[in-house]
Amino acid sequence: DEQIERERESQRLSGGCCALAAVYLMGKFYVANAGDSRAIIIRNGEIIPMSREFTPETERQRLQFLAFLRPELLGKEFTHLEFPRRIQPKELGKKMLYRDQNMNGWTYKKIEEDDLKFPLIYGEGKKARVMATIGVTRGLGDHDLKVFSSNLPIKPFLSCFPEVRVYDLTQYEHCPDDVLVLGTDGLWDVTNDTEVAGVVMDVLTSYEPNDPCRYTMVAQELVVRSRGVLKERGWRLANDKLGSGDDISVFVIPLGGPGNYT
Repeated sequence: DEQIERERESQRLSGGCCALAAVYLMGKFYVANAGDSRAIIIRNGEIIPMSREFTPETERQRLQFLAFLRPELLGKEFTHLEFPRRIQPKELGKKMLYRDQNMNGWTYKKIEEDDLKFPLIYGEGKKARVMATIGVTRGLGDHDLKVFSSNLPIKPFLSCFPEVRVYDLTQYEHCPDDVLVLGTDGLWDVTNDTEVAGVVMDVLTSYEPNDPCRYTMVAQELVVRSRGVLKERGWRLANDKLGSGDDISVFVIPLGGPGNYT
């Protein structure tokens, strides 16, 4: 993240990205995630999550706590408190449910002038945004990102530190159909873990266990299915729902099987 900041100044590069990395070391897989990509292990048909997405909803308490400690980051335009919906001026003095960085549940408070400010976290699901700007809360770069039509920087709320999960391969006997799947959010936006596992099983069983192409073909099939087919109403999946409009990158890494391929 610091290197990206240096290159931003020396090479006039801007922007940012999420990061999902898998490192194999001494019999263990270390999976590090900073962003909204996802990794899962499929072992004997069982799905084992190896990451979680970092979004305004999943990191609500961290974001609100930072805003609570450093209110100057909100520029007097935002409130770190969260309400079930936007508050209207006519509701001043009335009671409404709210929560802050210390709360998982909700309680009531009397609406004051400051509560009319735009919420730090706005929207739900894929539409949730930090300061109405960005929908992911960890990653690299984005040092120049600012709230629309203002000079308020978003970067203080974006963490470059990943969450790391460890999987010990020596604890299990793995067959050639056991794999680690790494995918960007373009895959997971339209395809859930169970559907991914189904594609993995379907494709792998159509190839010989010692065929090195079988894992590449799984990744290709996952990308194709998530993008869909271009029709008059845009890219559509097999069930006619919208295909992914985001970038789709997929890696499928075998965890066991033959040591060399012939």
